[in-house]
Amino acid sequence: MKTPFNIPHLTGKETTYISEAAKNLKLSGNGPFTKKCQTFFEERFGFKKALLTSSCTDALEMCALLLDIQPGDEVIMPSYTFVSTANAFVLRGAQIVFCDSRKDHPGMDESKIEALITPKTKAIVPVHYAGVACDMDVIMDIANRHNVFVVEDAAQAIDSYYKGKPLGSMGHLAAFSFHETKNIISGEGGLLAVNDEQFVARSEIIWEKGTNRSAFWRGEVDKYGWVDVGSSFLPSELTAAFLWSQLESLDKIQSKRKEIWNRYWKGLQVLIEFGVQLPQIPEYATNNAHMFYLVCRSEKERTDLINHLNRYQINAVFHYLSLHNSPFYSNKHDGRKLNCSGNYSSCLLRLPFYYDVDVDNQEMVIGEILNFFRNQ
Repeated sequence: MKTPFNIPHLTGKETTYISEAAKNLKLSGNGPFTKKCQTFFEERFGFKKALLTSSCTDALEMCALLLDIQPGDEVIMPSYTFVSTANAFVLRGAQIVFCDSRKDHPGMDESKIEALITPKTKAIVPVHYAGVACDMDVIMDIANRHNVFVVEDAAQAIDSYYKGKPLGSMGHLAAFSFHETKNIISGEGGLLAVNDEQFVARSEIIWEKGTNRSAFWRGEVDKYGWVDVGSSFLPSELTAAFLWSQLESLDKIQSKRKEIWNRYWKGLQVLIEFGVQLPQIPEYATNNAHMFYLVCRSEKERTDLINHLNRYQINAVFHYLSLHNSPFYSNKHDGRKLNCSGNYSSCLLRLPFYYDVDVDNQEMVIGEILNFFRNQ
């Protein structure tokens, strides 16, 4: 019985809406489905402005443009994250200042942020790893006292909350992902959330290739032209149509994913006795069931567990080699040891997790993990 790491979930309405978009003969971006998706995010999560993008990477690059990141500016972020978090700001010439992870969670250690602030600091980029919130009160307090911006990397964090507030709604800006491995998908795709009024108008211009075209179509100006920097960040209507079918089923998808997460949690509790770390959800955070992971006791143990699971056609994966140790950025890092980040890079393992996973498959995954540790 093969158990892949991920299988994209289809609600059944994707092709219907894509066909509708095609019949509308509006295939480029910013059509009816784009507007429906954006309105959904603004109304449900309270973002001042929501703009669909071709990827979360694009949304992060828009953030760097909106913050007017210049060569020499410093941006604080975790080292244990996907390369796009850093690349978006490196492209503008920023110096990345990496923060270590927490011992109890791969998210950045909020207690270490303030010591990294300098007169050159322009932004803090918390990453809500596994959809679990960073302590945003702490981060926003630091940002406000030092007059720096906050960009929430909420790639994995749709429909997750911090003290009742939606993730992505507290920073000045935020970015979401709809990659096929996420809870809500459109193949590739993303979203820029704007929460600070000063960025609302300019975000739409940057999104539309540096033009005021959107204002023109709304009748706010009598002609449109090139007024700022920008790029073609908006996705096609076909992507938006696919995404709309997913958003309609958000609550159903989330309910099912939480069942899957809870089954892993219940079945694997005994691993704590072996010294294996399971996901921890702080009191201030909710769990959007984006993933389930284990933190093994060593890199060798993780490798041996992967090989054991592979023998039963169970595909568990690791990810994120700490960016401060990467071939591209290691000689630009300031030399600080980031031990927790390194531990997650060496020891964290993600288990198969997708909407349509069969209960029997999941129980087999749990059983083989338990067998592995009991036979150590």
